[in-house]
Amino acid sequence: MKIFAIGDLHFSGEPPTKPMDVFGAHWQNHRQRIISAWLEQVSPEDIVFVVGDISWALKLADALPDLQTIADLPGQIYLIRGNHDYWWSSANKMNQALQHSLTFLQGHGTAINNIAFGGTRGYLCPRDTAFDEAKDTSIYARELLRTEAALQEMEAALPKTAEVLPALPADPTLPAIENLPSSSITKPTRILLLHYPPFNDKNEASGFTDLLAKYEVDHCIFGHLHDKSSFERIPDHFGPTQLHLVSADFMNFKLKQII
Repeated sequence: MKIFAIGDLHFSGEPPTKPMDVFGAHWQNHRQRIISAWLEQVSPEDIVFVVGDISWALKLADALPDLQTIADLPGQIYLIRGNHDYWWSSANKMNQALQHSLTFLQGHGTAINNIAFGGTRGYLCPRDTAFDEAKDTSIYARELLRTEAALQEMEAALPKTAEVLPALPADPTLPAIENLPSSSITKPTRILLLHYPPFNDKNEASGFTDLLAKYEVDHCIFGHLHDKSSFERIPDHFGPTQLHLVSADFMNFKLKQII
């Protein structure tokens, strides 16, 4: 099983009702390029995370052709909401419309074996150039709560044996942990999905980066960014957490393999 991620598909039907090449020639035929790359890279047993800005539709009914296109692609597919996903509705409505062929993770987390993942949209962080304290502070605080709720669900879903193993060799007749085969100790892998990056446009610490540290997140995956200066400023890590910018145009309309 491999894990892939991509964000900012910005689909709008076929033919597109909102062609993305108005934002540059590099977006030409981007929908088919994403689909072709997906079919080439992903197998049915793999996991794919789609981190928001999925469809330009305003209503769920209008987004269904785009969502069905994604559902027909290989892999176990998990989605979170982006700032342009105005069609996003309740989980019940979306699950009913797609017959559970996609999994909508907004504000929730889960685990498969020893890999925990979950997330939410995130938001602009304080001291960002575009952050308006009067308008954005309450939204930022709400998204922090949703992010922590997802992280807590991730922790609850992890196998409990992973936490017990390091405490086992208390008996001096037993081998020390450092001498045990690596296969005997399985450290959980934690993957947080966001749409926005977890910091402001100066890459400063935020409530989101505090949560990365608190919950020992191994990988943080996000999109949202589309300009060259942003592409160049995103670091590989924030503390011990590996960062993955997966905006479709940044990835040349291919998926990034995370694991």
